[in-house]
Amino acid sequence: MMTLSPDIALLVSTYGIAALAPLALVEGPIVTVIAAYLASQSLLVLWQVVMVVVLADLVGDALLYWVGRTALDRMSVPWRQRLGLSDARIAGLVSAFHTKGTAMLVGGKLTHAAGFAVLAAAGAARMPFGKFLVVNLLATIPKSLAFVGLGLLFGGAHAQIAAWLSAGSVVVIGVAVVLLSVILLWKKGQRA
Repeated sequence: MMTLSPDIALLVSTYGIAALAPLALVEGPIVTVIAAYLASQSLLVLWQVVMVVVLADLVGDALLYWVGRTALDRMSVPWRQRLGLSDARIAGLVSAFHTKGTAMLVGGKLTHAAGFAVLAAAGAARMPFGKFLVVNLLATIPKSLAFVGLGLLFGGAHAQIAAWLSAGSVVVIGVAVVLLSVILLWKKGQRA
């Protein structure tokens, strides 16, 4: 997660929607908070902010889907490991997508930390692209609107919000690791 929120605020306030689109593609949540705050100050138009952040989020999701669908097999093992996409993790996600792909996508969208792996796994699992887009749109709209609301209400504190988002991602990852460990240990105990 970026920690340059004052620089982001300056770029977006100076260049408007033209700067918002690429920044929202790279770092959606804090950019959305900042852009909504700037809209509350009449420096941006709110409906344009909402449209741009939703579209940027969908474009980013589609890119990760296509990475999973086309490039993952060609990517070297060390690079996949650096991205947290070990063969075991990919195989587990692909298998899970066949039974509960929609729920996994929504979960990945709502937990900022797990999004990359889940979106790439959707592509690797060959989830139909139309279904992928519809599910992501339905999850993106409330998520984006929540960040817009946060920006409208508390956007002046965007540096603190960026820190909270970063800490929240760490907490989500920690809880996921603990839950996964407990499940794996329990299953191992069941087999023994």
